[in-house]
Amino acid sequence: MVEFEAGSATGTGYLVIPERGQGPGVLVLHAWWGLTEFFKEVCERLAREGFVALVPDLYQGKTAATIDEARALLEQRDAERMQAIATGALAALREHRAVRGGDIGAVGFSMGGAWAVLLSSLVPEAVAAVVIFYASEGADFTAARAAYLGHFAEDDEWEPIDEVRQMEADMRAAGREVTLYIYPGVAHWFFESDRPEYDRDAAALAWERTRTFLRERLARG
Repeated sequence: MVEFEAGSATGTGYLVIPERGQGPGVLVLHAWWGLTEFFKEVCERLAREGFVALVPDLYQGKTAATIDEARALLEQRDAERMQAIATGALAALREHRAVRGGDIGAVGFSMGGAWAVLLSSLVPEAVAAVVIFYASEGADFTAARAAYLGHFAEDDEWEPIDEVRQMEADMRAAGREVTLYIYPGVAHWFFESDRPEYDRDAAALAWERTRTFLRERLARG
């Protein structure tokens, strides 16, 4: 675990550096469950692929094991504080001595996917690539410069496809590069191995597409 400046306070997160000691930076943004072991494992997987990965704790130590608990955390959230943590983590990652280049990737899951999209317009000079797992969010895409990759479930009661397509249209209208995949027969959280919705085959395909995308886009920096 590491600490970093987050506005007027201090944020914390889980940082993993690849064996070779340096690499492109990737910010991971967790779902509404909080910073659970799964999202730490995502950072470890990214590090094995050669990335320096950091997941900030947007809930400051709180986690949820059930949907009801997660909904309660979301309802109690301090959005301003969460934004300070997310932007502070992005700045800390970009400045870390192990990070090669100034271009950062952001990988977000559900609630964290929305934050990844927002960061691409709030800090456009830093975010070059965004991977979205089952989330949609409105943002000023004309201010962004990132390329976007999205993974969405065919059977998703939490993320209406109309909102996903509207986000895609807004991205394209702003001239952004965007590729969205719809995975048949799976549900929201299909990538998360600690969830009952987990689908191994869809998750494996989404991971392969994610790592290829990040390698290609961040190598350009």
